[in-house]
Amino acid sequence: MSDFTIRPARPGDEPGAYYVCLKTGDHGKDGEPYYREDPDALGRIFVGPYLAYEPELSLILEDEQGVCGYALGALDSRTFYARYESEWRPNLCARFPAPQGEPSQWTRVQQVYHGYHHPDYFCPEPYDAYPSHLHIDLLERARGRGYGRRMLEHVIATLRRRGSPGAHLGVSTLNTPAVGFYTRLGFWELIRIGSGDDGCIYMGKALKV
Repeated sequence: MSDFTIRPARPGDEPGAYYVCLKTGDHGKDGEPYYREDPDALGRIFVGPYLAYEPELSLILEDEQGVCGYALGALDSRTFYARYESEWRPNLCARFPAPQGEPSQWTRVQQVYHGYHHPDYFCPEPYDAYPSHLHIDLLERARGRGYGRRMLEHVIATLRRRGSPGAHLGVSTLNTPAVGFYTRLGFWELIRIGSGDDGCIYMGKALKV
């Protein structure tokens, strides 16, 4: 039986956390087969900026094998995205050119590179009610043990302490288990965007006591 530890993120966690992002990068399932040409492609969007800009809202789950999960958050989404736009994205665009040719022929990695150059900063309304946002991923060996709930509750408590009235998160319409998990934590659907592989459900939770 593995012993799991929840702790604050620290410098040096990036490789392990990026790997978790990769292994959950196919709508919650293993994305490694689709990102072999650049395993860090997703992590540069969904992990790196949070570890850099929101360390107080970044938790790591680890066991004797290493990092096996994370819970990440941003206190004010628009402020976070503005910093991402001005400080993080220019380097991505310089390092990874936008894909050319027919989009229907792009690989998953090329689709992510397109996202580097054309980011999605969507925030569900009413923004003033749900300005914060959250993101969590766990490897298979860490699931079903209650650690995801504990990490999210910890990040939510920090958001509440820092004065956030509410938080939102996005989940793929294909990731049914995650939708159920967030519903049990008190999140409810705010809006759906797109469908199929591109579909996203935005869910919100009020944090006011």
